[in-house]
Amino acid sequence: MPALAIRPLTPERWPDLEAVFMARGCSVARGCWCMFYRETGSFILPGGKQPVLARKQSLHDLVAQGPPPGLIAYRGGKPVGWVTLGPREDFKRLARSRAMKAVDEKPVWSIVCFVVPSEFRGQGVATALLEGAVAWAKKQGAAIIEAYPKEPEGKVADDSLWFGRKSMYDKAGFTEVARHTPGRPVMRKALRKAAAPRKPAARRSP
Repeated sequence: MPALAIRPLTPERWPDLEAVFMARGCSVARGCWCMFYRETGSFILPGGKQPVLARKQSLHDLVAQGPPPGLIAYRGGKPVGWVTLGPREDFKRLARSRAMKAVDEKPVWSIVCFVVPSEFRGQGVATALLEGAVAWAKKQGAAIIEAYPKEPEGKVADDSLWFGRKSMYDKAGFTEVARHTPGRPVMRKALRKAAAPRKPAARRSP
């Protein structure tokens, strides 16, 4: 297969994101438009399709304003997947989540959601997106990147694994740092070495 290319979602790539979200197997993404964890109110809102359209417009506005709120995977020029990431404080709902509550006060970037259409699953798309997310966060100056995967028992539907599986993060060099609820580890990877402690200046003889 052609190699995967990972690119930031810029305004000119918006139609490519729409193509991913409108593809088969992405109905959850179409209802959320990756805004659920950026919001703080109720996800179930009155108004029929209007809430969905509002979330889509909100994501479109984020893309127009920049910086990119996520990355798109391409194979042979065709968009085949998406990952949402950014500074943890951008995802307001994380603070209210028992499973994803803050581990400490260290500034981190969060990986929140993967979207891969059915026809491209099992082809390494999510793994490539994870590698791209790590590289992108490091390029933006992040010191730590964090994720909240699932560790399900038995077989589960792919559509429920938008956080990714723990095994994928293990292979990518992430380490479990907390587990607030069963089956939901908090995984981290350091992107920059901690600064070495400064040695005290040598005293001069009088």
